[in-house]
Amino acid sequence: MGAVLGLCFGAGVLLVLSSMWRVEAGEPDESSGRIRRLLDAAGMAGSSSTTVVIACIVAGVVGAVIAGAASRTPPVALAFGCLAGWAPVTWLRSRARRRQREYAEVWPEAIDNLASAVRAGLSLSEGLSALGERGPTALRPAFVSFARDYEVSGRFGDALDRLKGQLADPVGDQVVESLRIAREVGGHDLGRLLRTLSAWLREDARTRAELEARQAWVVNGARMGVAAPWLVLGLLCFQPEVIHRYATPAGTVVLVAGAAAGLVAYRLMLRIGRLPTPRRVLS
Repeated sequence: MGAVLGLCFGAGVLLVLSSMWRVEAGEPDESSGRIRRLLDAAGMAGSSSTTVVIACIVAGVVGAVIAGAASRTPPVALAFGCLAGWAPVTWLRSRARRRQREYAEVWPEAIDNLASAVRAGLSLSEGLSALGERGPTALRPAFVSFARDYEVSGRFGDALDRLKGQLADPVGDQVVESLRIAREVGGHDLGRLLRTLSAWLREDARTRAELEARQAWVVNGARMGVAAPWLVLGLLCFQPEVIHRYATPAGTVVLVAGAAAGLVAYRLMLRIGRLPTPRRVLS
């Protein structure tokens, strides 16, 4: 009982600390690690890496408290606490993948709109600014910010850099750098470049969607295989005479070995079946 009260007190302290942590929108963060890149890819550039760490700790403590109250077995509570603590990172990764797929689908439409604007006689900067009003809905906020930055500073390159940072998207990096080169080199081939880029992005998105569709049943099967033992363990929490066996040294060894085997198998499956992931260029 004392352990449960201690975990509840720790969760309350962490919740108070997390509520006191405020980050202003657009404030640069000193952290430049994986969490920072994950936040940018998920479209949460205004959040800090410390907020994610606090969220993981809070989720882990809450998960351990709930599992401990249900099972009254410390190793089981610790195992479910670790799973719950990883949940915020899993959610961020899912959000980043969903955002990247959404952007990949709408970039060809945005480039087609830009090519039409250039053919109509607008400059490249004017065409990009117009995407904030007539471009795909998912990309409009970024191009509205670009139009505002370019109007204030008048520096096309700096406005492109800020646009690329706000998008935090591999395809967006390719588009931005192509536009930068077209702006610097000049010439009459901008329309041809945009049409070629749009066709290539459509073909790439179509190919990747087909591969992901064929691979989905394998990935989902692996996830179900990893999740099933933990679901069974969660149901065993309501059977005290069974779940208390995991409090013994042998039960703890079985729990740790099962978790390690499931993690290794899942990671191997993901690595073997992983598709080439676009990487950001010149970011």
